[in-house]
Order: sequence, then structure tokens, then C-alpha cells
Amino acid sequence: MQNYFNYFTEIEERFQQRRGSLLMLSTLDWALIETWREAGVPLEAVLRGIDNAFDKHDAKKLRFAGRVRKVNGLAWCAQSVMEAVEQAREAAIGASTTESAAAAESGFEVERVGRYLEANAAAVEAAKLGAPADAVAAEVAARLRSLALGLAAEPVMPLEELDRTLTVLEEKLFAALLTAAPEAELVGLREQAARELAPYKGKMQAVQIKQVQQQFLQKRLLEARKLPRLSLFYMSHE
Repeated sequence: MQNYFNYFTEIEERFQQRRGSLLMLSTLDWALIETWREAGVPLEAVLRGIDNAFDKHDAKKLRFAGRVRKVNGLAWCAQSVMEAVEQAREAAIGASTTESAAAAESGFEVERVGRYLEANAAAVEAAKLGAPADAVAAEVAARLRSLALGLAAEPVMPLEELDRTLTVLEEKLFAALLTAAPEAELVGLREQAARELAPYKGKMQAVQIKQVQQQFLQKRLLEARKLPRLSLFYMSHE
């Protein structure tokens, strides 16, 4: 498991630093970061892409005496990030695997992970989702508790394997939410995503746009129902 629990924060800070203001990232921006994270894009490549995009923007601003539109969203850097990823691949830059001992030192101690699983189980169990999503939520909560017990009995469980299981559980929960959600809510969220993405379509690939739209929808549905993200990536390290 990549030791990138600060992935979101570092990207947000770099974007704000280069933009020169504390513009808060939008839900759409967070969804884009999630697509990078899920695609395994190294943090270094994202930061390099942001820097490259702003370097070009700053040079253009100098040429045109400041008459250049302000950057208002992270999606403006998407194309540059993908270019940085390709450059990293060409240079054979790979992510190293995380060993169990290193994982423990980085904040993924067995006790902490166990508490995280139990807390998420309680949150999922407490949510009122309506049929048939309630049945899926109960199943997911039971599985989370089972994983917590298994981790206590066998502390050497590989984090990558555990996180893949948590991702599958989250996908099952999201599929149930989609089935139970009112049509008007889904249409409204898709329209909102389309509006916010419109200015950046020329800088993003079609596949990436589709991924961001899906992440946006997932994030909003989970937030509206006070459901947690299940991946270890979202575990607090405070």
C-alpha cells in the first residue's frame, strides 16, 4: 500500500501555493484527486504536473502583461499531470512496495486499523438508507467487523490485500446507493458535475472525465447519507 495518506493535503497545498491564494478545492477537484490516487499516480508526478502547468501559465502571463485568466480549478492541471506521469514511466520511476514493518511505522498499526474498521462498521450500520440498501449496509458492517477480528487474530495481514477488500465493500455499498437513490437526485448531481467539468473538457481525456463524474457522484451520495469512505487511505493518522 502506497504510503500516501497525505496525498490530498499535499496536492491541495501545492495548488494553492502555485495559484497564490487559499482557494478551497471543490468537490469536483477532490474527485479528480481520487481518480489519480485510484489509478496509482505517484504523488511526485501530480506535484510535478501542477508545477509544470503553472510554469507555463506564469510564462504566458509575463508575455501578455498579466492579461491571462486566473486558474480556478485543479482540473486545469489535469493534462500536465498526465504528461508528468508519462515522463515518469519513460524514466522507469516505480513505486516501492510497503513492507509490514514499514507500514506499522507509518501509522498503519494493527490497533489503529482495527479501530478504524470498527468505527466504519458502526457508521454504516447506523445509516438509514432504505430498502434494499439497508440490507447491503448490514452485510458491509458485518464484514468490516469480521475483518477487524481477523486482523486482531492475525496482525500480519497484508495492507494491500485488506485495502482491496475494503474497496470492494465500498463499491457494493455505492451500487446499493445508486439503486435506492431518487432519480431526481442522480440527475441533479450529474448535471452539476457536467457544469463544473465543462471549462476543463479540452484539458482532460474522455476516460478521465467519466472517472471524475463517477467519483463526484459517489462522494456526494456518501456525504448526503453520512457514510464513511472505507479504504485505509481515508484513515486518520492523527
